[in-house]
Amino acid sequence: MHVAYPPEDPAQIARRPIRVWDLPTRIFHWLLVAAFVVQWITQDDARLLDYHVFAGYAIGVLLVFRVLWGFLGTRYARFDSFAFSPRQALQHLCAMLAGRHERHLGHNPAGTWSIFGLLALGLATVVTGIATLGGAKQLGPLRGLIGYARGDTFALVHKYLAWSMLVLVALHLLGVLLASRAEHENLVVSMVVGTKSSNGSFGGVPAATPVASVLLVILAIGVWSYFRGYLQARPLQPYLPFTQPALAENAAWTKECGGCHLAYHPSILPARSWTKLLREQHAHFGEDLDLEDESVRRLQGFAAMQSAEAHRTTLAWKVDSTTPSSATPLRVTDTGYWKHRHADLSDADWTRTKRFACDGCHLDAAAGTFLPGAIQVGMQTASPEKVR
Repeated sequence: MHVAYPPEDPAQIARRPIRVWDLPTRIFHWLLVAAFVVQWITQDDARLLDYHVFAGYAIGVLLVFRVLWGFLGTRYARFDSFAFSPRQALQHLCAMLAGRHERHLGHNPAGTWSIFGLLALGLATVVTGIATLGGAKQLGPLRGLIGYARGDTFALVHKYLAWSMLVLVALHLLGVLLASRAEHENLVVSMVVGTKSSNGSFGGVPAATPVASVLLVILAIGVWSYFRGYLQARPLQPYLPFTQPALAENAAWTKECGGCHLAYHPSILPARSWTKLLREQHAHFGEDLDLEDESVRRLQGFAAMQSAEAHRTTLAWKVDSTTPSSATPLRVTDTGYWKHRHADLSDADWTRTKRFACDGCHLDAAAGTFLPGAIQVGMQTASPEKVR
């Protein structure tokens, strides 16, 4: 519903504040803003992937609630109160820029389509994010149902959708500023306090406090369930937010390789790399391993089955798919993928750990999983056995 301003001087109408935005709508709006900001802050840092994922889940829950509230909510929260056509939206925008506009207590026609766009883009971004997590990372509810290659495709789509949503958010903010100026009312403050000024033609909406309370309780339970592991963590038993099935182990591999350094799982390098390393075992980075032929055969057999080509971890998939078949890296630090992922580390970071000592930063290096959230740059806080 809307009331028309006389074009000559809309500011002179006698108005009084009434509640337009109920409490659930306002809580949804500002929690969505907060979750969206968290998403952008955490998008490129593997150490913060669990926060990124939680923010994505929160956005999904909030958007589902908003869709339901669009049918069941109070007057100005319902979709039928701002069911304007694209033509009406364009006409309203042009009239507002020309100073001849109709004032709407609820969403105006121009803002309507940014809201529908944000709802659609938000839901699509959440869905592709979950698909990316399940495929590219083999984590989350879709783990094992989507392959790595398709997961990478979802990741690209997810990225484009996120940028599209950011552009739409920017346009939405611009529209709010223009409408605030045209209507002589701070619409940001209105979404905080819930009230807008009215000439008395329409009454306010109920606060809907019980619904808001239920929404907050659901979100609070979600926060507690998702992050409670951090509260239970100890210095020698850090909390790892993500887990995967344990990789295959081999007693001979652990004994022979672990005698001098961390027994890196074969999945970090292609099979040809292990073949060369074992074939040249008498000149193993300046050392003579002096392995018997039978031991070499057993180690080669295990490495061949568990190498990067088996794609048992995200790291394995990335190393295999980005390493040219003509290349035979002898260290994971020689691979292009490793160099890409570590390019943003500073010299100061490397002073706290050695480039080839993966367990100096990756708490699950001994397990071979190298998962997001198990990274503490240069700050090994637990023995490998504690985080396997």
